[in-house]
Parts: sequence; C-alpha cells; structure tokens
Amino acid sequence: MNLSSPTKDDYMGLYSIMFWTLTLIGVVKYVGIALNADDHGEGGTFAMYSLLCRHADIGILPSKKVYLEEEPLLRNQSAAARRPSWLGKFFERSITARRALLFMSILGMCMLIGDGILTPAISVLSAIQGLRGPFPSVRNSVVEALSAVILIGLFLLQKYGTSKVSFLFSPIMAAWTFTTPIIGLYSIVHYYPGIFKAISPHYIVRFFLRNKKEGWRMLGGTVLCITGAEAMFADLGHFSKKGIQIAFLSSIYPSLVLTYAGQTAYLINNVNDFSDGFYKFVPRPVYWPMFIIATLAAIVASQSLISATFSVIKQSVVLDYFPRVKVVHTSQHKEGEVYSPETNYILMVLCVSVVLGFGAGNAIGNAFGVVVIMVMLITTVMLTLVMIIIWRTPPVLVALYFVPFVVMEGSYVSAVFTKIPEGGWLPFAVSIILAMVMFGWYYGRQRKTEYEIANKVTVERLGELLAKPEVQRVPGLCFFYSNIQDGLTPIVGHYIKNMSSLHAVTVFVTLRYLLVAKVDERERVLVARLGPDGVYGCTVQYGYADSLSGGDLTAQVTGSLRRHFGTAEAGAEEAARLEAARTNGVVHVRGKMRFYVGEDAGWFDKVMLGFYEFLHGICRSALPALGTPLQQRVEIGMLYKV
Repeated sequence: MNLSSPTKDDYMGLYSIMFWTLTLIGVVKYVGIALNADDHGEGGTFAMYSLLCRHADIGILPSKKVYLEEEPLLRNQSAAARRPSWLGKFFERSITARRALLFMSILGMCMLIGDGILTPAISVLSAIQGLRGPFPSVRNSVVEALSAVILIGLFLLQKYGTSKVSFLFSPIMAAWTFTTPIIGLYSIVHYYPGIFKAISPHYIVRFFLRNKKEGWRMLGGTVLCITGAEAMFADLGHFSKKGIQIAFLSSIYPSLVLTYAGQTAYLINNVNDFSDGFYKFVPRPVYWPMFIIATLAAIVASQSLISATFSVIKQSVVLDYFPRVKVVHTSQHKEGEVYSPETNYILMVLCVSVVLGFGAGNAIGNAFGVVVIMVMLITTVMLTLVMIIIWRTPPVLVALYFVPFVVMEGSYVSAVFTKIPEGGWLPFAVSIILAMVMFGWYYGRQRKTEYEIANKVTVERLGELLAKPEVQRVPGLCFFYSNIQDGLTPIVGHYIKNMSSLHAVTVFVTLRYLLVAKVDERERVLVARLGPDGVYGCTVQYGYADSLSGGDLTAQVTGSLRRHFGTAEAGAEEAARLEAARTNGVVHVRGKMRFYVGEDAGWFDKVMLGFYEFLHGICRSALPALGTPLQQRVEIGMLYKV
C-alpha cells in the first residue's frame, strides 16, 4: 500500500478493482473463453501457437510447418473452414509477422517459467511469515531459511510425479477454499456488513479521481489478486476443461470474492494493518489451524506452477524450439503429467535464490506482478488471433473482447512497469536469458534444415551410391534417422561413401513433429519402399503430448512394414528378409552434425551458430529421448559448411 493515510473509500475502491478483475479476467476471459482455445486438451501460449499454425501456414521452421492438405487431423474439415481468413493470409505473406507471433509465444512461455520461479517463492514465503504474528521476535532470516527448506523438499519430490501426492491436493485446497470465506463472512458481519456496496464500479472511478497517480501505481499490487489464472490455462493437460470450469465457478471464485471482502472489511476498521492484511484478519482462536492450511495451500499452488513449467518445456522441446532436456512421463494414465530433472533443479536453485536474495520485502511481489500481467496480456492478443483466424468470430464480438481486456491489462502493465527498478527486473532478466536460448536454438535449427534441404540425397542418388561395386550390404536391420521430408539427409551419402556399406534392411526414419497435441495411432507410422532392395522410408508422426520409446518404435515400424508387404509371394520374401535382418541385430544410426563457419561468414552467423554449437554440445541426444538401447546407438559425424 503506497497511500500514506488510507481511508474507507480507498479500501472500497481497491475491493471494487479486485472484484471486477477477478470477474472479468478470471471468469469471462479464462473460464469462459481461454479454456476453449485448447489444442486437443493442452493449454498455454504454445498450445495456442500450435492451434494457429495448424489452421494457417504461419510456422517458421521448414521442418515444422503444417500443410493443411497433409494434416490428417484436418482432412475432414470443410473447404470453407480450411480456407485461411484475411488475418491468416496476412501472416502467411509476412515473415516479419510470423516471427513476431513466434516471439510472442516464446515470451509468453518464458514469462510462465518466470511465474514457475516466483509463485513457489512468494507463496511459501508469505505463508511462513505467519509465524511472525504470534512471535514478533522471529527474524526474517529464520522465515527465509524455513521457506527455502520447504521449497527444496517440494522440488526433491517432483521426480515421483504429482499423481503420487495428488490425493492430498483436493482435501488441502478444499480446506483452504472453504475456511477462508468463512473467516471472510465473519469479518464482514463483525467489521463492515455493507462491504458489497463496493461492487458498484463508481467506487473505482472515485478511487482514481481521489488518488490519481498514486492510485494508478497501486494497480501493480492489486493485479496479484488474479495470480494463478494463466497457470490454470497452462495446466489444462492435467485436468479436464469442464472440471476446471466447475471448480472455479463453484468454489474458487466465490471463495476469493468473500475472502477479499472480509479482508477489506477488517482493513476499513483497522486502516493501518495493510502490511499483513491476511493473517491479521484471521481470528486468534483459529490462527494456527489457518497457518497450517495456508502453508499447505501455498505448497499446492507452487506445485501447479511447477507442473505447468514442465508442460511448457516439454511442448517447446518436442516442437524443437528449445534445447533437448530429459522429459519423463510420471503417470501411466495421464500423458500430460511430465517431469524434467534439469528443469526441476534449475527452478529449485532459482526459487531458493529468490527467497534468500529478495527476502520478505516488496521486491518479490513487484517481480511477481510483472510476470502475471505480461503473460495475461500475451494470452489476450493470441486469443484474439484465435478468434479471427480459427473461430471466425464476428468482428463486433472480437472488438467487445479485445478492447476492454487490452485497456484493462494494458493499464496494469503500465503500472507494474514502474516496479521494474524495485524487483520487477527479475522476470525480465530470466525471460531475456530464456528467449536468447530459444532464439539461438531456433536459428541454428533453421540453418541446419536449410543446409540439409539444399544438399539432400535423392532416392535416385541413393540408388547410384548403392550400385557402386565397392558398396556392400551387411547383415542386420538399421534405422537411419533423417530430418527432412522429401529426400535424405546429407549424412546418408557421407556414411555410404566412407563406410562403403549399408545394412541389408535399412529404414530411413523421419520423426515428424506435428503441431498438434496427439496423433491418431492409425496415422502414427507411414512406410514406403524407396527403390533399392531392402531400403524403406518411414515417417513417424507424433505431437507434443505423445511419447515414443525405442522398443515400441522398433515394433511399430516393423509391424507397419509387414502390413505394407501384404500377403503376396514377393511380400512374404520381404517379410522373411526383414525378420532375418532383425535377428542379426538392430542398430539406430543418427547423424551428429557440426557447423563449420568459414572466414567469409558474417559476424551474426559466427555468433549465433557458435552459441547454437554450445547449446547443442550440452543438450541431450535425440536418440536417448526415444529410449533406444545404448548398445544399439551409432552416431556419424559430419561438418556443415556455412
């Protein structure tokens, strides 16, 4: 609270702001609109970007573009529904607009990761500060140390998966959701029964007329009332849309409205207690039970942001916009429940550093406010694009959505930007670092794809190489991984020339990441003969919510090949050759390229490709991500000259 001497009217205006923020952003925007912009059950900014890319040719990387006539999940749409809208055509024509859209998606993801750092820190720290109510002598350093211990324990439990402890979440959140509004009702009756007069928007107008610039600056604090809304959308893969809508409308929303009303009623009668409004409005007889419930609820809230961070990292890795990190599926039944060890421990270090570095001051709250509203503004813009490009919403309805929310969230953004020197710089620093990593990776992958397309090995060229007398066909089954759709990677020619051999049965596998959440099993594996005996092409298609394992992949590909051979005599011979090759041993060959940046290359290429080489060197290999056995992996190196 920046007001030097707050009054009853100030608190009434602040409650009115929080009520309408919760109602418009929480209920109307997220529950009513955003949850419908899912991509096959997945939510968040990258899911919306995926959705947009599937309905218009606006992807950036050539290997990641989705062409509507090839996309199996869109074949049944009518011609009118598949035809790009005027805005879709604009994005298709403008590379600048497509890059801006990609950058917006990246920034939204980076800000959500920043939320994953700050939410556990501020939630646990705020809850543990309740110790200082009954024991004012407890120092801030003790509160910070205890908060750090709780956070470390929470992150160490992540490897077991949320399903192992999720049975505790419902009773904890139920206790929090139903006890805080009861206390709120008690405060309303005891301190100020007329608090709900503040629902009238004229209290907001009077608040700003009275406080002017100071009132505008205070928006940076009131935005915290809607924290968690974006995580609710990003966590859509963990829960059903209907379940989230019912839970929010029936319990969370009324609980927050009553709790904030109770706190405001208390503050109207205790105008100088704004520094710790929650614990001071809790009656003494129930103080310790509420302290325990608040601490447990803070841990559950932290878990939701950590899980959302794992989800968006997995989406980005699978879509090849982020360096490969290990992603583990921790549930047999929930595909969206994932865990990333590297991400987990980096988040743990950053969260603990925030707690110990920022402490109990206002700086951590300022940083939190910047993250919350920036992600929401990005979601508003992307939802508008979804309305125009995909839903074909009438312009009047689009304007009725876009204008109010941009004005509201834009006002919040302008207010929280004043907090950047006071701690708000932290999420920007984290987001800039992450955006640099993502852009460096994206640029390197783009240049790699361009080189491979320009120097690909055609099927005709493959036949010429295999026809040479010095090239031998050795026993065994080889899965040779290629990155490009039309043709083979240059490493194939490099391998045959230098090894003078190729396995008796060789399957050139292209892993095609579609910009969808899940691919139908019938469309998963596509096989075809490539001309030379025993040489086949295979495209394995899957989305960012699918998972592949090495054993299953081998079985799926060989099964598809047997079905492709048919029951004719020639097919039986090919099936027998495949089985014999599999008996002789299976090997998975992957090319490991490096860029050779010549002296004539520009400084931008030298810097960006050097950074990409660094990222490529420290990230995980693609084959371990597929779960292929270690003894079956072979890597072939090649220099790509730029």
